[in-house]
Amino acid sequence: MLHRWRQWRAKRFIARHPFPQQAWQEVRSNLPLIEALDDEAAKRLGLRAWYLLHRKRLSIPEGHDVDLPTRLGLFAQASLLTLGWSDADAEDAFANVHEVLLLPDVFRRRASAMDDAGVIHEYPDERIGETWYQGPVVLSLVDVMESGDWSGFNVIIHEFAHKLDMGNSQEAEGFPPLPADMSASVWHRVFSAVWDDLQEHLARGKNPPIDDYAASDPGECFAVCCEYFFTAPQVLVRAYPELYSLLEHYFQQSPLKRLTPTGQPDHSGDVDQTRERSGGFESGHF
Repeated sequence: MLHRWRQWRAKRFIARHPFPQQAWQEVRSNLPLIEALDDEAAKRLGLRAWYLLHRKRLSIPEGHDVDLPTRLGLFAQASLLTLGWSDADAEDAFANVHEVLLLPDVFRRRASAMDDAGVIHEYPDERIGETWYQGPVVLSLVDVMESGDWSGFNVIIHEFAHKLDMGNSQEAEGFPPLPADMSASVWHRVFSAVWDDLQEHLARGKNPPIDDYAASDPGECFAVCCEYFFTAPQVLVRAYPELYSLLEHYFQQSPLKRLTPTGQPDHSGDVDQTRERSGGFESGHF
C-alpha cells in the first residue's frame, strides 16, 4: 500500500512540476560526474534531484543569480550519494535536510579544539561548508561551482555525507545507519585501519594517499572518503581497496566502472590534495 501511495505521489508531482529536460541536459553536459552515468541512471537521478529541489528550501545569497541548471546540478550531486538505493530509502536518507544555505564564498567561524593535554584553543576558522544536526547544509557558492568533476573534491557530496552520518546521531561520527546486510564490526574494522594509516603517514611527516583532512576526525574521514569514492575512485581503490569495496556495498554503486577503458575519467585531471577545507583538527578514533 505504501509503495503504491509513493508511486501515486510521484506521478502527481511530475504532473504539477514537469521535468525540465533542457536544464537537465545542461547539467549532464556541464558536470562530468553526471555525464558519466548511463541514460537510465541519469534519468533516475534527475527525477530525484528535481524532487529534492522542490522539497528542500534553497537560500541563495542576495545579488547572485543561480540559474536552474546550477540548482538542479547541486541537488543531483547530493542525490548521487543515494542513487543506488530505493526511492523510499533515498527520500528517508535526507529527511534531516530542511534547508541548503548558499553563501557567496568562504565564510568564517570561531572554532575551538582540545589538544592532547586537554587544553581548549579557540581560533578563527575559514570554511567552505558546514552541516548541523537538523540544521541547514551551508555551502560556499564558489566551491559549489567548482564541484562536479573527477578531482577528488566535492563540497556538496562532503556535506551531504555528513547528513547521512547524522542519520543515527546528532554528531557526524563516521558511523551512519547501515543496511541489515552490513556488519557494524566490519565497518568499524575497515575504517579504523584507514584511520590508523592516515595517522601513521602524518606521524612520519608523509602525505597520506588521500586528503589529510580525513585524519582530522572520524566524521571527516567518512565524508572525505565519500568524496573520493564518487569523484576519484581510482585513487581510493588503489590506496584502500577494502574501504572501496565496503563503500561499494553501502552505496550500492560502482563509480570505478564509470571510468573509461584506460582507467581515467573522461574529464580527468590531477587529484588536488591541497584543497583548503573547513574545520580544525580534533583528535579522535573509530
